[in-house]
Amino acid sequence: MKNRISVILGLAAVLATSSCSKDFLNQTNPNAQTLDNYFQNENDVLLAVNGIYQALRSDNAIGEGSGLFTEERSDNTGRNDNQSNAGEPFQFGDFSLLPSNTYLKSHWVAMYQVISRANLVLSNIDKISFASEDTKKSYAAEAKFLRALIYFHMVRKWGDVPLVTKQMSLDEVRANTFRSKDTAVYSQIVADLLDVVNSPLPNFQTGANVGRISKAAGNALLGQVYLTIAQTINDGKRNDNLAKAKQYLTACYDMRKFGELKEIPYTDVFSVDKKGSCPELILQIVYKQGDATYSSKIAGNNQAAGESINSQKVTSGVGGNVTGDLINDYEANDLRKDFSVHYANASNVKDWYITKFRDVSDAAGKSGYGGNDFILIRYADVILMLAEVNMYLGDNATAIQFLDQVRARAGMPNYATAMQDAAYSAKYPSLKLAILHERRVELAFENHRWFDLLRTFTTPELVDYFHAKDQASFGIAKLSNFALKDRYYPIPFDEYKLDPVKMYQNTGY
Repeated sequence: MKNRISVILGLAAVLATSSCSKDFLNQTNPNAQTLDNYFQNENDVLLAVNGIYQALRSDNAIGEGSGLFTEERSDNTGRNDNQSNAGEPFQFGDFSLLPSNTYLKSHWVAMYQVISRANLVLSNIDKISFASEDTKKSYAAEAKFLRALIYFHMVRKWGDVPLVTKQMSLDEVRANTFRSKDTAVYSQIVADLLDVVNSPLPNFQTGANVGRISKAAGNALLGQVYLTIAQTINDGKRNDNLAKAKQYLTACYDMRKFGELKEIPYTDVFSVDKKGSCPELILQIVYKQGDATYSSKIAGNNQAAGESINSQKVTSGVGGNVTGDLINDYEANDLRKDFSVHYANASNVKDWYITKFRDVSDAAGKSGYGGNDFILIRYADVILMLAEVNMYLGDNATAIQFLDQVRARAGMPNYATAMQDAAYSAKYPSLKLAILHERRVELAFENHRWFDLLRTFTTPELVDYFHAKDQASFGIAKLSNFALKDRYYPIPFDEYKLDPVKMYQNTGY
């Protein structure tokens, strides 16, 4: 039982140990060292911090292949194959998810592995003498950001979750196998991110450090957290939380190294050649072109049979499937549509697939070992959140200015002009729905959509939203399955059965 707890929760010290090479990407066996003698100097701390990033990049965590847990849960992507892998992946988009789903359990475990590694660093960093106190504080800030980021994902997906902030023995793991209230989880997330924004980290990382945490990333995430709390947690402090969201999002915005968003071509944001220099990028998971182990697979994996837009890799499947519902949400002449999606004519496809992530270089080759980085935070996201928070604060004029920045870059008419179009105003009769629409088409396939829906609508409103959609635009996944229970994922069964009282199941499962 002790071993089972440590594996399931991912909180045991042995599982959290990280031994890494000096290369930021090239990591070795994270379980190769013991804690008794691991932390000897500040370089050991750096290697352990690198181990947190290694865990983060897993497709079972929030790496480039983690769309199953976000995009497929939303109305952006899905699948018409309800047989492969015992039909378990299909359950996410079909809203028929079972607590016994092994993909769900793998996601839970991978997320806690990131948290465990962060806790390992933070529990041991004070034992080491540093030549510079700023270096120590920066490493701690990186660990706190990554812990906060994962808890932010988890609290939105599961609600109450076990909250652990230190390295634990197996006995301590057992004692802490209980779900903490979402408000407590959010309080810890905020505390961690406040330390990040007040740390010695640079505003942006450059060169070999691209992909590491920065103050801009800390401010952006903290602003998003406060915005989410304001919209989803009934703590009587909505306006205060909105004001704080605006404060930190504005701080991130003011750090930018460009003027208007239209100065940066949309295609530059996803260019493999510009991934280290594009000023719109705030935080990304870094992948290594041409490397069989650390390369990006997203371009080749999304490519449909008979197509060659994404990669030199020849594929035979349907690729990254896109719902007809999303295709119908693009406005005429939106340049983002032409870049992000394409219709595949192969007889076994006859459908839209994702083309937003591309690497057709010889360096990536026919194996599809791409150099795409997976973007976690970028300025269009921040700008649209500023539109959202200003709208909620009653300042529609400022909100529309931010919204129009994103529309201008996409070649779309400004909001005032668009609202004169009967089709646009009918689909998006309120500024809130217009911003939600803009986030959808701007950030498609970047794993934001599900969280945007959760933040925008109450659970009953979200049920109505999905039920009002056209079933024909979703294939065999049944929209009628969507119910109040689907606001949250079920607690994985192996976690629930450890203590059915303290690890209580979410309603409806």
